[in-house]
Amino acid sequence: MTGAAHSPLALMSFACAAIAAAILIGFLVKRPMLTTMTRVMLLLGLGAFPIGSAATANVQGYEATTAREFCGSCHVITPYASDSKDKNSRGLASRHSRNPWFGDRSCYTCHADYGMFGTVLTKMGGMRHVWLYYTEYKDMPLEESKQKIHIRKPYPNENCMQCHSTDLQGWLKAPDHRASLEDVRKGSVSCASAGCHGYAHPFTKKDGAQMPAQLSAPDAGAPR
Repeated sequence: MTGAAHSPLALMSFACAAIAAAILIGFLVKRPMLTTMTRVMLLLGLGAFPIGSAATANVQGYEATTAREFCGSCHVITPYASDSKDKNSRGLASRHSRNPWFGDRSCYTCHADYGMFGTVLTKMGGMRHVWLYYTEYKDMPLEESKQKIHIRKPYPNENCMQCHSTDLQGWLKAPDHRASLEDVRKGSVSCASAGCHGYAHPFTKKDGAQMPAQLSAPDAGAPR
């Protein structure tokens, strides 16, 4: 996460923290009289700059946790992140990671909960992942993790439909799309399945099923 450490928000957070520390250390060393100016400086050192540091650090932290590099930092998720970066993989994760709209944030973009409280719910789910990693998966061999770690609930088509609306002609012109339109919208047919566009991470499946040839396209393109 070297790039994140040198981002403007990160530098601003460090700067606010350093200024606050300098003000407080200066006050403790010099012990000046409590004049109006001293009170203003203490207000800045105890309030404004610490709040600024906390706010920018939280925003920077949020942005850093949306990166695929962050998701792959847990060793049991490394194969998933590696598959997403693999330009030769035909899995949905790799195809969407080559999309310039959200490539470096593909894990977060595809797995995030949407709606009014989507960000909060997604981050709560992320904390659950952290807890499970340190309590169950930290020492688990990779081959074992592929068999035991599964998505918590079936992947919802609503996540796909954030970009692929199912309303536009670019989507509807495919005969299979038109034939399964209502089932896709109801979620009774999964977009990310062997019978449709293939698994997101096919290397985890016993049959290794990829995307069917009749639905093949060079890459996942712009939203449709």
